[in-house]
Amino acid sequence: MLTELSIRNFAIIDDISITFHEGLTVLTGETGAGKSIIIDAVELLAGARASVHYVRHGEKKAEISGLFSLKDEDDHVKEVANFYDIDIHDQMLVLERTITKQGKSICKINNKIVTLSVLKEIGQKVVNIHSQHDTIQLMDEETHIQLLDAYDEKQIYPLIKTYDALYTKLIKLKQKHRQLQTNEQDMVHRLDFIQFQLHEIEEANLQIGEDEALTDERNKLHHHEKLYRTVDEAYSLLADDKYALELLDIAQNNLQQVKDLDENIEHHADDLSSLFYQLEEISFSLRQYIDTLYYDENELNDIESRLNEINHLKKKYGLNIEEIFKYKVKIEREIDEIEHKEDHLLQLEKEMSVLEDEALIIAKRLHSARKKAALSLEKEIEVELKDLYLENATFSVHFKKNDTNTLYAKGIDQITFMVSTNIGEPLNELAKVASGGELSRIMLALKNIFSKHDQIQTVIFDEIDTGVSGRVAQSIAEKMYEITKNAQVLCITHLPQVAAMSDNHLLIEKHEVNERTATKITDLSNDEKINEIGKMFTGTELTETAIEHAQQLLHLTNEFKRTVY
Repeated sequence: MLTELSIRNFAIIDDISITFHEGLTVLTGETGAGKSIIIDAVELLAGARASVHYVRHGEKKAEISGLFSLKDEDDHVKEVANFYDIDIHDQMLVLERTITKQGKSICKINNKIVTLSVLKEIGQKVVNIHSQHDTIQLMDEETHIQLLDAYDEKQIYPLIKTYDALYTKLIKLKQKHRQLQTNEQDMVHRLDFIQFQLHEIEEANLQIGEDEALTDERNKLHHHEKLYRTVDEAYSLLADDKYALELLDIAQNNLQQVKDLDENIEHHADDLSSLFYQLEEISFSLRQYIDTLYYDENELNDIESRLNEINHLKKKYGLNIEEIFKYKVKIEREIDEIEHKEDHLLQLEKEMSVLEDEALIIAKRLHSARKKAALSLEKEIEVELKDLYLENATFSVHFKKNDTNTLYAKGIDQITFMVSTNIGEPLNELAKVASGGELSRIMLALKNIFSKHDQIQTVIFDEIDTGVSGRVAQSIAEKMYEITKNAQVLCITHLPQVAAMSDNHLLIEKHEVNERTATKITDLSNDEKINEIGKMFTGTELTETAIEHAQQLLHLTNEFKRTVY
């Protein structure tokens, strides 16, 4: 769970540190005080895209750090961390994000720099954030199959993985098949074009390493005069009379005459003898090199012409000769496919047929698993909705007919969540029959169900209780508290019923520091909590009646909380 959150130079937040606890923590305060900014910061720790606009005006960078405490059963997090060589000590996981004014984003986990994708993969395993946008997304049927699959992921995800691999191969084969069936005239033009390219490559008669050898030879010819003068001078210093070799020979001969008189001299005599023979060998090699030096303008022109030809082919077909040969193999294969198009089409069709049969087998198993999961989800959702004062609601997972067993990206299923919230009304799509408040309750019901099945330890709600009041607001508060049996819950709310249900209440306020707006966070005491809830009732000033209402509400919520644990 999230135990500490530190935010520095982020939007209107200058420098704050928040300690979180188990249970339900609510964040309340006036609009614009920075409540949602705090959630934005946590979203960045979970891998959300960053923006330079997050950096506080006048500062160079924004910094966010979150400390998460893991439990023994959080093996799914530890396995991923271990895969990326991230050490976890004392069950602690520190996620960090730095955003610079220049747009650079630095991600760290336990002080190790990681990519954004790694931060996202691990971050989304420790925290789940739900906003009003997610509630709106519930109306998008594309999310329904994802939610159903997540409901029974242990049974469904392995089948999805197998199906995805088969479906991806099938799509690639279909694309290849379509390409071979393109317009005949286009095919003729394509064949002419790649045959010309093949002829051009073959005519060049390239050899691996040829360009490097020619470049070396060209450099020798270009610098012939300097090479000859310099190497010849070096040779002369070694081999001419009264120079290195002759003098060294005299020296080593002198020592050879007296080496038997002193063993120290013997050692030096042997070294000089060895050095003499090494220099003699070098001298001989330099003489041979000098003999190879010559200047032939015609040969230089031929080399330049050949290198130009090779470089021309490199620009067209590859960075080096090896890449050109790879391209040659590719177009030879394509020429063969075009010239024997019918044979290749038949072969592709056979391969596609085999893949379709294999994919259909997995898709049908996936369909059966989803059907089973759907029945269970329907029952659980209806129980949850009754708790949320949708006692007449009927929820159904509708599978669209697919008599032809058409294969889609996610199998043979197209799924729609259907609901009826009133007696006598037929089932219909969520978008057509559910109000904003009803959608919020359906999403909350789903979150409560998923909290029992998944292993995420921190769930965050960002104002999903908008548009409800009265007993519905109370039921939402109770449902949020039920989730705390399985996870830590953080919630931004404007509802006194939800605030009263909290175990911890944080008040977010704006204040002025050095003529700048900044965010202030207060962990409310019980008396302060009563006053804040009272203000939430009135919307303005705190009255005695509002305080009494707040006290009564807290008394009722405490009685409910005792029934949960």
